[in-house]
Parts: sequence; structure tokens; C-alpha cells
Amino acid sequence: MPSPLLLCPVTEPMSARLKARSETYRLAAFPDPAAWLATRGSGIDHVPTDGARGIDAETLAALPNLKAIGSYGVGYDAGDIASATARGIPVSHTPSVLDPEVATTALMLMLAAFRNFEAQAAHARNGRWARDGALPLSRTADSETVGILGPGRIGKAFANKLAPFQPKILYSGRGKQDVPYDYVPDPVEMAKAADVLVSIVPAGAATQRPISVEAKVVLGPDGILINVGRGSTVDEPKIPEALRTLPNVVPTPHMGGATVETRAAMGNLAIDNLFEHLDTGKPIAPVPESKAL
Repeated sequence: MPSPLLLCPVTEPMSARLKARSETYRLAAFPDPAAWLATRGSGIDHVPTDGARGIDAETLAALPNLKAIGSYGVGYDAGDIASATARGIPVSHTPSVLDPEVATTALMLMLAAFRNFEAQAAHARNGRWARDGALPLSRTADSETVGILGPGRIGKAFANKLAPFQPKILYSGRGKQDVPYDYVPDPVEMAKAADVLVSIVPAGAATQRPISVEAKVVLGPDGILINVGRGSTVDEPKIPEALRTLPNVVPTPHMGGATVETRAAMGNLAIDNLFEHLDTGKPIAPVPESKAL
């Protein structure tokens, strides 16, 4: 029977589905994971992990009979995908099911920025509104120019959710698409024309820090930058103290798809990917590097 090795925490429904097929192991539960891998690694043929942990080269090398890697999430850049691909091991992830919720998060952040919601809420919470009066007026989110960097599934879902605000939508990416928006090949030129720039690009060598200092400067002092893509695609992948204390910054943790409903859908697809590969040899949603395997 196939035995999965968990490299990340999983939900109870995910665990129950895995255990229904075979004995399940969790690497972090062993006092000496390296020793366990050395003696038991050959009995593992599929690995559930997530975007934050992936699978490193050392763990991958200790699993000589590994047949599939399933990531509980869309991002997979933390894993050694090149080594897995070289060995013919497909990696799957959970795209699409997160699209609506991440798009909603982008919209929420845009509205919060335009209406200065973070500072307004703090002003009411700390009693200064009652004591000192109102803060300066905020800005409308209606009829603004929105630039989308990365017009993929999430970008299109976000554009659809913008419709009631009647924006002008620009987009920049790997090429022109069949969408009713204006294509701007150069992201910096798009930023110059936009009131708000929304980055929804995946991680990778081609997208390392595309939101450069230049792009942020040309947005101007009133421009808004929203990132719901991978953290490594901006100049500040971690939130420095200088940003956390600014009243016009809305910092969030990794929460784009963090709803009960979306996480349940992610968990189901993650396990479906592994089981489909075990049953048919092909996962439902392979990452791009694995589509030819």
C-alpha cells in the first residue's frame, strides 16, 4: 500500500482521507527526521507538503521511490522542483480554487487604501475621533485607473470584481490577452498611468523583484501598491518596521485565500491530486514544470 509522508500540517478531513488509504507519517513528529528517512524513506511514494515548506533536496534524495509531490497551496517555489522534474516526479498544486478569495482580498486592500480605513479605524478605536475630531478626507475608489501586473486567473477575477467601481483597467504581463482591457507591455509605464498598481505575479527567476523602486516612484505620492502575489516579487517581501508603523499602509499576513471554504477546497484538491496520480499516473493540477511528465 502507498504510504504518504506529511511535510506540513494538514486539516482533519485531509488526514482522514489519507489514512483511509494507508498508514500516514509526519516527518516533524520524529525525534530524528534524518535517521527516520535513512531507514524508512524507501517506503514513501507520495508527499503532501505546502507552499511555505515545499521539499528540499536532502529530503528528496532520501526518498528513492517517491512518485508524486502534492502542494497544499498555489505557490510552490519553496520546493526543489528542478530535482523532482529531473527524476520524473510530478508536482501538483491547488490553483483556481483560491482565485475568488484572493481577488476579494485585493479588492478589500484597494478599498482600505483609498478610504484610509486602517488609520480611520485606529482613530475611532483609540478615542481620538471623539476627542480630536475627524481625520482628513479620504479618496474615492470610483472611476480610478487600475493597473494589474499578472493578468492570470486571479487577475481576471479581480478585474471582474472591480466592475461596480467603473475603473479603467490596464494590464501588463507576458503578452497581450483576449480581454477587454488595455495592454501595457512595460510595467513601469503602466505604473505611470495608474492610480493603483496590483501585483498578482508568481515567484520565480523571471519575476524576482519586478515591483522595483522605479515602478513605486512613478506611482507618485498618491499612488497605491497592492501585492497579493508572492512576497519575493516586491522589494520588501517581509514587512519592515518602517512600513508596519505607517498609517497609510495596510499590512496583512499571508491571508489571501485564508477562509474556511477556500481552505477546504484547497485540501480536497491537494488530496485529489495525489490520489489521481496514484490511480492514473496524472495529477489533476500539475505545476507548469510537471505538465510534460
